[in-house]
Amino acid sequence: MRVPWSWLSAYCDAGITPDELAVRLTMTGTEVERLGHVGAPQSEGFVIGRVLSAEPHPDADRLRVCEVDVGADDGARTIVCGAPNVAAGQTVAVALPGAVMPGGEKLGRAKLRGIESNGMILSEIEMEAGPDADGIAVLDPGGQPGEPLQSLVPIAEPVLELEITPNRPDCLGVYGVAREVHAITGSDLAAEPWDEDAPAEGEGEADDFASVSVEVPELCPRFTGRVFTEVTVGPSPLWLKQRLTAAGQRPINNVVDITNYVMLLTGQPLHAFDLDRVPGGELIVRRARPGETMRTLDDVERSFDSDAVLVCDRDGPSGIAGIMGGQVSEVSPTTKAVLMEVACWDGPNILATSGKLGLRSEASTRFEKQLHPDLSMRAQRVASRLMIELCGARLVPGTIDVDAGAYPPFSAPLRTGRMRSLLGMDVPSADAATYLRRLGFDPLPDDQGFRVGVPADRYFDVTREVDLIEEVARVHGIDENLEPTLPARPPGAGGLEPQQRLLRRAEDILRDAGLDEAITWTFVAPDALERLGHSAEERQAIALHNPLSEDQSVMRKTLLGGLIEAAAHNVARGAVRVGLFESGRVYLPLPSPSDGGFLAGQFAGRRPAPACEPQRLAAIVCEGLGRESWRGESFAADFYLGKGLVESLCNSLRAPLSFERVEEPFLYPGRSARVLVAGEPAGWLGELHPRVADAFDLPASVAFELDAAPLLAAAGEGAEVYEDLTSFPAAYEDVAVVVDDGVEAAEVRGAVERGGGELLRSAVIFDVYEGEQIAPGRRSLALRLEFRAPDRTLTDAELSERRQAIVSALAEIGGSLRA
Repeated sequence: MRVPWSWLSAYCDAGITPDELAVRLTMTGTEVERLGHVGAPQSEGFVIGRVLSAEPHPDADRLRVCEVDVGADDGARTIVCGAPNVAAGQTVAVALPGAVMPGGEKLGRAKLRGIESNGMILSEIEMEAGPDADGIAVLDPGGQPGEPLQSLVPIAEPVLELEITPNRPDCLGVYGVAREVHAITGSDLAAEPWDEDAPAEGEGEADDFASVSVEVPELCPRFTGRVFTEVTVGPSPLWLKQRLTAAGQRPINNVVDITNYVMLLTGQPLHAFDLDRVPGGELIVRRARPGETMRTLDDVERSFDSDAVLVCDRDGPSGIAGIMGGQVSEVSPTTKAVLMEVACWDGPNILATSGKLGLRSEASTRFEKQLHPDLSMRAQRVASRLMIELCGARLVPGTIDVDAGAYPPFSAPLRTGRMRSLLGMDVPSADAATYLRRLGFDPLPDDQGFRVGVPADRYFDVTREVDLIEEVARVHGIDENLEPTLPARPPGAGGLEPQQRLLRRAEDILRDAGLDEAITWTFVAPDALERLGHSAEERQAIALHNPLSEDQSVMRKTLLGGLIEAAAHNVARGAVRVGLFESGRVYLPLPSPSDGGFLAGQFAGRRPAPACEPQRLAAIVCEGLGRESWRGESFAADFYLGKGLVESLCNSLRAPLSFERVEEPFLYPGRSARVLVAGEPAGWLGELHPRVADAFDLPASVAFELDAAPLLAAAGEGAEVYEDLTSFPAAYEDVAVVVDDGVEAAEVRGAVERGGGELLRSAVIFDVYEGEQIAPGRRSLALRLEFRAPDRTLTDAELSERRQAIVSALAEIGGSLRA
């Protein structure tokens, strides 16, 4: 939003420099992105002149020798001018020798065909006040020769370029910005430009000339129209052209310029129809028919879907609601009757239609932020006065007003106690009321503070008490008056929740095991799970509506894919030891309630959430080239390394752990397992299938992935577990147990632990043997047993008793001690 300084000052003179005002606005929430400049670098050397005579140049047919009164003591100045419209008696803009032109060129005396010219009579384009370059700019006769030109035309002025936030469409109008300046500086604010309406002196009634039918009131809360007859279309006056040009608009003709001017002033867009080109004067507001087309004012044929709203006549579309008009009823030099439309549209619909069409306009920029219907009549009043003043039009009595009655008046409470508690400072009630009135609110005192009426300008922005408190705070001056204090903290507040502490402990355990933490993308390629060998049903993932790229268009369902890519990246660059872990969320589609899924009841009667987002822990270790050392020791990235990492994690968290066989398409058959925590499935571990490893150019690798929820739920939390140190020695014994091939090692160890009882402190399997000394279909597992009592040295009899109990327990699973 470009706000020329002279236009802003006409409504509120801040009494400070543009630079100072830019800082004040920015610090109170209206960001000044840039302080620009239009016109000449400075206004010195530009004066008002009066042409005394204009005679043909003796040696040039197209030049005239003018005598111009510029208020100088030594008389008139001779100026050679090439404009065809220069004539005696005109009041003109003159640049004297020494003036610096808008392009930076310093003007001097010059001889043109033998006659010295002492200055320049300026055109609109030379002043950067309009587009006309064919002749000089003729000023209103009010100024006196020699007076600074700046008093009539802002030949040089600053322009505030504002970055308006989406919640403040009121600041997309110059008067809205002036109100903001009034609020933060206390400077006087001129009367609202829509306070006075224009006299209706035309013949008949508006309904005699036009009619409006709104078929979609939910998308067009209000549509107003006024009829003007005896319209004369022509150039706008210089002051209007200058303001539009400084604000970044191109002047076209007086009718179109009025619509743009009123939009920039009030923030409410308008549209003018050539009423004679609207069959029967009938307008219909409706949804577009699929495939319906229209040629817009920018000379582009556009096609619409059924979501777009069109303003139509009997023959078809005449304009895209809230975005751009059509050529079919465009105002032209022959226009004699105008229907001035000022309407209110549904913001989300305008935003969506603008995006689909790839068409963004000044009007759509405002409507998409949602304007209040009451703003329509404000713009009508301002436009009516200008139509009469600048176009010689006659306003036909009556206003066509189709109002759906949406958005009734609204007020919100403002409690002084609540304001004090939120701001941490006292703002006197009288000051708070003053600030709100300056901003256009209507605060009425009550027993707790105020009941504040919200104006139409801020209807969709200020909806809660805290919004009013924010308005008071920013005008009062947060940076100047708010003392820095630390927030109050009740005893015991803060810190991590138990589950957060456990998760961090789990991450520390994996880090201390020698793994490096990785953070991989939550957005992945659609074929990420396919590359791991998952079925089509398992590959169903949540797709993004607006992905950055095809390779990042769905949400991940596993951490493994990202870890594999990270490991491959490091291996490809010569890393000799790669061990990575990640703690992060995955995104699983939820079953719909109708499917009767596990979350169906939870979401009954309301729209289900898009995803379940469990926290997971995953890791991958790749075998180094030549089996380089891992933490200083030779290692192989096999199943047992991964199993050891999972056991270390669960033992440190005191979570009961067990394993069972599992087959996954991305894991090596027979070298993988399902991980169970406290008997509940919690994830998997295993060596990567050679097919997967080869696809990513990885060496032999082992990985695991665990759901954090069951792991943390089973973890021991609370008091730390410890036991007294004992000076009594432990007794160690190695045994070999022969069992059938189908008996799992965990089952063997469980039987040994049952038999060993409380004296058996640990049983660790350290070897497996199958060979000639063992019967076919059998295998031998070697275990190291540790026996210890806290209060005595164990006797041979006690150890023998435990050994016999172990033999009995092994017999129950078909096992025996190997001789």
